[in-house]
Amino acid sequence: MEKADIVIIGAGVVGLAVGAELVKAGKDVIIIERNNGFGRETSSRNSEVIHAGLYYPSESLKAKLCVEGNRKLYQLCNENNIPYKKSGKIIVAESNEEEEKIKQVLKQGTENGARGLRLISKSELQSLEPNIIGEMGLLSEETGIVDTHKLMSFYEHFITEKNSIISYNSTLTGVTKSQSGYILNISEPDGVSFELETSILINCAGLDCDKVASMIGLDIEKLGYTLSPCKGEYFRVSGRHRGKVSHLIYPVPTKISLGLHLVVELDGGLKLGPNAFYVDELNYNVDEGHVEQFFESGIRYLNFLKREDLSPDQSGIRPKLQKPGEVFRDFIIKDERDNGYQGLVNLIGIESPGLTAAPAIADYVFKLLFN
Repeated sequence: MEKADIVIIGAGVVGLAVGAELVKAGKDVIIIERNNGFGRETSSRNSEVIHAGLYYPSESLKAKLCVEGNRKLYQLCNENNIPYKKSGKIIVAESNEEEEKIKQVLKQGTENGARGLRLISKSELQSLEPNIIGEMGLLSEETGIVDTHKLMSFYEHFITEKNSIISYNSTLTGVTKSQSGYILNISEPDGVSFELETSILINCAGLDCDKVASMIGLDIEKLGYTLSPCKGEYFRVSGRHRGKVSHLIYPVPTKISLGLHLVVELDGGLKLGPNAFYVDELNYNVDEGHVEQFFESGIRYLNFLKREDLSPDQSGIRPKLQKPGEVFRDFIIKDERDNGYQGLVNLIGIESPGLTAAPAIADYVFKLLFN
């Protein structure tokens, strides 16, 4: 039987960030990933936004790790030539009621320690973004866009050059608790299976993190670890509008998402999304019939948008803990020794702002294990 000091399940951006943090500290790590490369699911199917930390309750992990991750991620990009752009973001208000909501977001973001926030008047909004409709806005100067593929590629290279391993096309099929840790059953595409023993197991399995926790032996219903997958689609805005907007443009947030926003990509391309709806089946199809929803949302703040400008782009699925109708749910990042599982750390429900928070999450996990 093969043995490893630390095994991480999942090579999304969070699993890779955790792996890199551990490797940097001299630990030997194996990352198990069922897909044929890194970040094939949630990590590569999002807006690629570096968030500032505006929306989340002040004492939550989402708030703390987003604000810390924002700083750490920009530093990481600067030090390692990972492409990004600090484009800034404007949350646009279209009515007096929405102005009040934006002021609440400003208050929450300020309490969270988010930097570079200020209200802007209608005239300043028009000066910054003449093609945007709105009565006023909240400018977040520290919001930006990162090349997630290059970020994850950096992490992959960093991990493997330190003689740690990322095992792609490797599916976890079973976990047995042993005296010294955990014995993992792992299956490969050719049908060959092998066992791997580890003293430390870190569950970064994204959309399947609850299933992995259950496989290990935890009662996920009792612990509140069961996911409610929430899908989000994007529609591409015609290239003829490239250059008409420079900031990320957001509406006021809803209870389950940040709203259909305008993403300005690193190359200047524009897309609208994501919407948000709970699903039972995990697929990445984009329903062309949703174009009307996107158009009606977009035309509220984009003065140039025509229905024919929109075409289906991509979709992603959020590993959401919050069930329909429920209130805010925070990240779960937990050392499970209190539940009888020494050496096990579960990361459950790492949705947005998980990308931004990834470097801070990695530091948090390291401290859980070794401080």
